[in-house]
Amino acid sequence: MPRACEGGEEFRPSLPVPLLTAEGELRGFPAVFAFCRLDWRGLVSPWLRHRQSGLHTKGQNFMLEDSTFWILGGSVHYFRVPRAYWRDRLLKMKACGLNTLTTAFVLMAAEIGLWVILRPGPYICSEIDLGGLPSWLLRDSGMRLRTTYKGFTEAVDLYFDHLMSRVVPLQYKYGGPIIAVQVENEYGSYNKDPAYMPYIKKALEDRGIVELLLTSDNKDGLSKGFVHGVLATINLQSQEELHLLTTFLLSVQGVQPKMVMEYWTGWFDSWGGPHNILDSSDYDAVLTEAGDYTAKFIKLRELFGSISGGPLLPPPDLLPKTAYESVRPVLYLSLWDALQYMEEPTNSEKPINMENLPINNGNGQSFGYTLYETTIDSSGVLSGLVRDRGQGYTMLRILVENCGRVNYGNNIDDQRKGLIGNIYLNNSPLKNFRIYSLDMKKSFLQRFGANMWSPVPETPTFPAFFLGALSIALSPLDTFMKLEGWEKGVVFINGQNLGRYWNIGPQETLYLPGAWLDQGINQVIVFEEKMAGPMIQFTETPHLGRNRYIN
Repeated sequence: MPRACEGGEEFRPSLPVPLLTAEGELRGFPAVFAFCRLDWRGLVSPWLRHRQSGLHTKGQNFMLEDSTFWILGGSVHYFRVPRAYWRDRLLKMKACGLNTLTTAFVLMAAEIGLWVILRPGPYICSEIDLGGLPSWLLRDSGMRLRTTYKGFTEAVDLYFDHLMSRVVPLQYKYGGPIIAVQVENEYGSYNKDPAYMPYIKKALEDRGIVELLLTSDNKDGLSKGFVHGVLATINLQSQEELHLLTTFLLSVQGVQPKMVMEYWTGWFDSWGGPHNILDSSDYDAVLTEAGDYTAKFIKLRELFGSISGGPLLPPPDLLPKTAYESVRPVLYLSLWDALQYMEEPTNSEKPINMENLPINNGNGQSFGYTLYETTIDSSGVLSGLVRDRGQGYTMLRILVENCGRVNYGNNIDDQRKGLIGNIYLNNSPLKNFRIYSLDMKKSFLQRFGANMWSPVPETPTFPAFFLGALSIALSPLDTFMKLEGWEKGVVFINGQNLGRYWNIGPQETLYLPGAWLDQGINQVIVFEEKMAGPMIQFTETPHLGRNRYIN
C-alpha cells in the first residue's frame, strides 16, 4: 500500500458489481480509478492550498499559474497492471521524463511527483470490455449508451455523484495533483446525441470540477467532438495526422495550445491474427506488460531529458524473470460433473442472455461462459442467434462464451451475450431451459472442494478443469506461462483469473506476475474446452506471435 494511503481505506472500482453497494460505495464504471479514501488536504503543505489560476491557456501555450507549462504525459491502466506493481510503473514513468499521468492513481501519482489529467469517462474506450461501461446497463432493452437517454444519464449521475465527491478535493486549486479533466472520450466519432457532451460538461461542473476541461478525438471525430468552452485535443498515430489535425484545430478554436492526448505507439492484436508492432513489443508501449523498458523508453527519456533541462531520476531496476519447472496436471473435473456443485441454475421457458440473468443481486452476468440446457425429443436442424461461441451437445447443451464486448464503434448498444432470443429445432422454438452462470471469477472456483477432483483419465471428457501445483522454493519472480498442446480456455493461479488462451494466437504465453505467486505450493487450474496438453510450461520471455510491422 502506498505511503500516502497509510491509515486509509483503499478503493478500487471493479466489474461486474452493482453501481452502489449497501454501504454506498462507488462501484461499476469506468475502470479507470485507483485512489484512497483520505482527505488530500491533510497531505500537503499549507502554502499549496492557496493556488489561484491553475492550468490555463495563453495564446499557444499552457500556463500553470504564471509560468509556461509543458504537458509531458502518459497513461498507465491500473486494470492492466497488478496492484503490487503500480508504484513500479509510475516510478518508471517519472524516470522516462514524464510529468503528467492521464489515468488516475491520484494520490500515488502526487506522491511520486506527477500531475494528473483526470479522464473519468464514463466511457473510456481503452480496448476494454464495452469501453469501460458496466454490462448491467444492457439489461434495459431500450438502452442507448452514450446519449441523454434517461436510463443512461441516471446511471452516470449516480456515478459522478460518488466519484466527484472524492476527486473534487484533489484538484490543483485545492492543493491536489489534478490539473485538468477530460469530458467523455472520443465522442465525435460516435456522435449519436448532440445534447450528450454538453450534458457531461455540465454534470462535471455542477459537481465542483473547476480545472481546465478538455475533449479528445481522433481524425474521424474531431470535427464533431468538441464542446463550447472546452479545449479540444487530438488522438493520433502519425506525424501526417498531426499536421492535418493541428490545421483543423486552428480553424475551429483559433490560437490555442496544440495537445495530443493520445499518441498511439502501436496497435492491438486480435485472436487469429498477427502481432502488430511498429518497432517494439506488446501493444508497442514504452513499457512492456511485464514492466520492461523498450527502445521507445530510451528514445523518449533522451527527448524528455533534453526538454527538462535537468537530470532525470535513474530508471528503476527491472523485476527479475524466471522459467519455473513445468507443471503436470494431476487432477481433473469435467464440467458436467462440476454442475452439481454450482449455484442453482436459472429455470426459464425461453433462453435469457447473460446480462439479463436474475443473478448477482440483479446485475446479471458480465464475463465468462453461460451453459444452456434443455431436452429435445427428436433430431433435426438447430437455428438461432448465439453470441459469441457456442458448442452443442447431445442433451441439448449449448456452452456460450463471452469473447468480449466491443469497446469502440456505433454498435455498442448491441453487445448482449449468450443466447439472444429463441433457439429453434426444425423451426420450432425450444423451451424449458436450465441456465448455469460460469463467470470464471474467484468466487466461482471457491465452490470446488478437494473431494470433487479425480485423477486425470486417459481420455478426459471436455470441457473440463485440470489442476496442478507449481512449487516455488524461493521468493516468487515474474514468469510467462506457455500452454503448448492445449487448445482454448482460461487459466487460474491461486484462484486469480490469469486470462484466456487460444492456440490460434497470436500470443503464445500469458504474463504471470510474481506478485500473484506464493513461496511454496501454488494452485494452477486450467479450464480447457476441447484438448488438454500434457504440461503447463514457463519461460523467462514472452512469445507474442508472428510480427507484422505497421506503416
